[in-house]
Amino acid sequence: MTLSEPEATEFPVRLPGEPFPPRQYADFRKQPGLIRSTLPTGSPVWLVSRHEDVRTVLTDRRISSNPAREGFPNVARTGGVPTQEQIPGWFVGIDPPEHDRFRKALIPEFSVRRIRQWRPLIQETVDRCVDHLLSLGNSADLVAEFALPVPSLVISTMLGVPFVDREFFESRTKTLVNLKTTTEDERGVAVQELLRYIGRLIKVKQRRAGDDLISRLLETAVLSPEELTGVIMLLLIAGHETTANNIALGVVTLLSNPQWIGDDRAVDELLRYHSVADLVALRVAVEDVEIGGQVVRAGEGIIPLIAGANHDLDSFDRPAEFDPGRAARHHVAFGYGVHQCLGQNLVRAEMEIVYRTLFRRVPTLAVDADVTALPFKYDGTLFGLHELPVRWRTRGAKS
Repeated sequence: MTLSEPEATEFPVRLPGEPFPPRQYADFRKQPGLIRSTLPTGSPVWLVSRHEDVRTVLTDRRISSNPAREGFPNVARTGGVPTQEQIPGWFVGIDPPEHDRFRKALIPEFSVRRIRQWRPLIQETVDRCVDHLLSLGNSADLVAEFALPVPSLVISTMLGVPFVDREFFESRTKTLVNLKTTTEDERGVAVQELLRYIGRLIKVKQRRAGDDLISRLLETAVLSPEELTGVIMLLLIAGHETTANNIALGVVTLLSNPQWIGDDRAVDELLRYHSVADLVALRVAVEDVEIGGQVVRAGEGIIPLIAGANHDLDSFDRPAEFDPGRAARHHVAFGYGVHQCLGQNLVRAEMEIVYRTLFRRVPTLAVDADVTALPFKYDGTLFGLHELPVRWRTRGAKS
C-alpha cells in the first residue's frame, strides 16, 4: 500500500542533557512510512528511522550519495572540509559504477588480513599514547591527549608519513576535526596544508616507494596522483574523528559497565549503542522510489538515521541497554551497501587494542566529572565528546 504524504515534522534537535539518540526517533518508528521534515536550512527532507528501511535506502541504486545533485540534504557545517566538487578522489560522494573503481583499489588495504598485519603497529602506537597520558601526572583530557592522537598516529604510519612529520600531521588533523575550539577559517587552512603535504608525500613515494598504503596504491596505477590525494584526505577525515569519538564514548560506557572490560564483544555493541555517525549517510532520490510504503520523488532528499536504525526494537531487543552479550553485528554504524565504511576492520582493531591496553595499564582510570554534564557533541554531524576529563592514581599514591 502506498501512503499519502504526511505532514511535516520538526527536524530532531540534539539538546544538552537529553539522551542520545533523540527521543523522537522512537516516535518516528511507530508511525507508518517515512517522516517528512524540514532541515534547519528550510529544505524539505525524508527521515528514515527503521532498521529495514535504512538498509533499503543504503542499497537502492535509484538513491544517490552525490552532494552535487539537486535536492541533496545539507544538515550541518562542513568546517572547511572539501568535497568531490572541489578535489578528485572524494569517492564517498560518487555513485557506482565510478565509485567501484575507488573501492576496489582500497579494499585490499583494509581487509581483515591486512589489518591483522597492522595490529602490532596499532599496539605500539596505543602503548606510546598511554605512556604520554601517564606522563601528565594523574589527570588529563582523554579526548585531546589520547582518543584523538591514536587514530591520527595509526593512519599516519599506515600512509608512510615520516616520523619527523607526524607532529605536523597530527596537529593539522586535530585542528580539522575540532569544531568547538577552531574557526572555519582555521580548519580551511588546515585542509589546504594537509592537501599540499599529501601531494608532496605522494611525489616522494613515486620516487622512493616503501611498505605503506600510498606506495601500494601508486603501484596499482588505478588512481591518478590527484585522485589519490583526495582519497587520502577522505580516509584521514572519515576515520579520525569517528574513531576518536568511539574511543572516548566507549571509555565512559565501559567504566559504567566494568564487567565488560576486556571482552572484545563490547566493541560492536559500543558501535551500535553510540552510533556516532547518525547524520552522515545523506542521500537524494534520482528516480521515484517506494521506501516503507512511502513514495519518494526524484530530487527529494533522504536522511537515514543511523542511530534510529541501531535502536530499532524490531532488530535489537532492549536497544537502549548496553549489552555486549547480544548479537549486534547486523548494526549499521558503518553504513550499509556499496558505501559501507571501508575502514571498519581498522576501527574495530583500534578499539579492541585501546580498551584492553588502557584499562590494563591504567586500572584506576575514572571519569573526573559528572557524566551527565560532560560536553557531548550536540552541534555537529558526528556525536561524541568535546572533552573527557579523567583521573587515575599514580603508583604509590594512597587511595
